[in-house]
Amino acid sequence: MKKATKEKVTATRGARALRDDARYLMNTYKRPPVVFSHGKGCYLYDHRGRKYLDFLGGIAVNALGHAHPRLVRVIRREAARAIHVSNLFHNPYQGPLARRLAQWSGMDRVFFTNSGTEAIEGALKLARLYARQKSGGSSSSSAAGSAPSGSGTLAEAPAGTRTRILALENSFHGRTFGALSITATAKYREPFAPLVPGVEFVRFNDLEDLDAKFDSSVCAMVIEPIQGEGGIYPVSAPFWQHARKLATQYDAALIADEIQCGLGRTGRYFAYQRLAGLPDIVVVAKPLAGGLPLGAILAREPFASAFTPGLHGSTFGGGPLVCATALEFLTTVEEENLLSNIHARSAELRAGLVKLAAKFDFIRELRGEGLMLGLELSVEGGPYVAEALGRGLIINCTHDYTLRLLPPFIVTARQVNEFLEKLETVLAKTRRPAETPAARVARRPERAAEAHAVAATR
Repeated sequence: MKKATKEKVTATRGARALRDDARYLMNTYKRPPVVFSHGKGCYLYDHRGRKYLDFLGGIAVNALGHAHPRLVRVIRREAARAIHVSNLFHNPYQGPLARRLAQWSGMDRVFFTNSGTEAIEGALKLARLYARQKSGGSSSSSAAGSAPSGSGTLAEAPAGTRTRILALENSFHGRTFGALSITATAKYREPFAPLVPGVEFVRFNDLEDLDAKFDSSVCAMVIEPIQGEGGIYPVSAPFWQHARKLATQYDAALIADEIQCGLGRTGRYFAYQRLAGLPDIVVVAKPLAGGLPLGAILAREPFASAFTPGLHGSTFGGGPLVCATALEFLTTVEEENLLSNIHARSAELRAGLVKLAAKFDFIRELRGEGLMLGLELSVEGGPYVAEALGRGLIINCTHDYTLRLLPPFIVTARQVNEFLEKLETVLAKTRRPAETPAARVARRPERAAEAHAVAATR
């Protein structure tokens, strides 16, 4: 097929896809009228043949970019062998992948899921099951929550009362009911209330609030080491360490949600590895199988052993094709020394973004680690995302004011320079939105209540 004819066919298919989307898909996404037909490396191409530099990576999924030859080779090989055999039987790749994840994480055992939100659901089940098993056979001399926080004494709660779950304000953990119940942002929660009971939110990085809310009725605390959807906010070392101490004191599970920040994104295998103290349970997904749907629950042996046959399962989780692909992803990160590339490119990105911040006074702060960076603005970020797309650059805005950057691990120095040049043009050419009263208040999670109060007076 001639190039011109091929491009015309692709454009026609793209236009048809847009029509079908508008007619038949549920109205859950606000999308621009662009159909991406294929990609290569750090670039995507739309149905009109236009090229885009991808600094969003499918929201931290395409860690090896698009059509990476090592992943393509494995997917083709396994698709011709066995795509699915069910979890009633062993396959060649689950065990080796579980071993590699245990080695990366410091955990002991793994359960495979289809997605991040499913991994969160399973982790919550595991934490409650562990608490139930630990407290069910013991007598209690005190009611749940009667021991003062920080007392240094493990006060066992009566059977069935160690069910509370703590999460952080500004958190995002997924859209299924359990995950949504521990997601703090009101716009995600309120349309579906009432949610799962027994959840309470702790102010971000607030040790005093953590002490006040953590007691013997808690079975789990869930923390994103770096909040992603909430605006790229790293949890502080003192907060993590105190959460670790309290979880140990009350024999509760400390759960690290590494769905967005894990598996190399920060320049470490896991974001919690910059902090002192291992979690008890870790959840991962996004980049694990390079774009194929795969998540996992990783746990230390005392918690993992709470699961026995019949208590949890998955039809599709951990099939041979996706597990083989995930193994190749982890091997590629190791063999191509991509953690070093992440550190080097992160330093270049940071240096360039600091220079841009000096030129544009509406840039307020740069946050994050490795190739998970957030550029907070004093104005809404949506118009800048739209302008960027129009200029062949893919980024997004989270938490209304933060431009989120999640490029592939394979990004090059040349592509970092290309990104910085494009972003400078976007920042200069976009019509600057008006600054809202709420935006004048620092957007940090610990200041969220103040920001909401300002917005309410408009």
